[in-house]
Amino acid sequence: MIRIAEVSAHKSEYMELLLLGDEQEEMIMKYLDRGRLFVMKSDDTVCAVCVVTDEGDFTLELKNIAVSEKFQRQGFGRALISYVENKFTGAFKRLILGTGDSPLTVPFYEKCGFRKCGVIKNFFIDNYDHPIYEAGVQLCDMICFEKELSDNYGTDRESIAEIR
Repeated sequence: MIRIAEVSAHKSEYMELLLLGDEQEEMIMKYLDRGRLFVMKSDDTVCAVCVVTDEGDFTLELKNIAVSEKFQRQGFGRALISYVENKFTGAFKRLILGTGDSPLTVPFYEKCGFRKCGVIKNFFIDNYDHPIYEAGVQLCDMICFEKELSDNYGTDRESIAEIR
């Protein structure tokens, strides 16, 4: 049975999996405490995690999403994104994220309905203490994506105060 639950204490216990989505612990620690961590489990086995943050102006940011290697390419990442979208529709207007310009991640987010909305040049070179490679490609620029969540944001589900 697949379950998704929010974890509010001892978030760093999921660091090993979070490092699959963001390779530098120092970067993860910048958003982990202020973010909301969601953990997907199959029975008692952790399959995937994600962290979202309130960036103000009814904008939610997906800071990290990671699927355990043995559960990859089985729809768990897409299901976790769908869960976040459903949970926060009504409280937020849009969901944003930034990722490396990788042949693995860019098509994934496009298939999930995100659209490119910008580029931050040299983000991975300027902000990480080591080169990051994905699918044999060194990540340099951050590709920014967004997805509209609702036209009636801020009116139902969870209040902004509960989300922060």
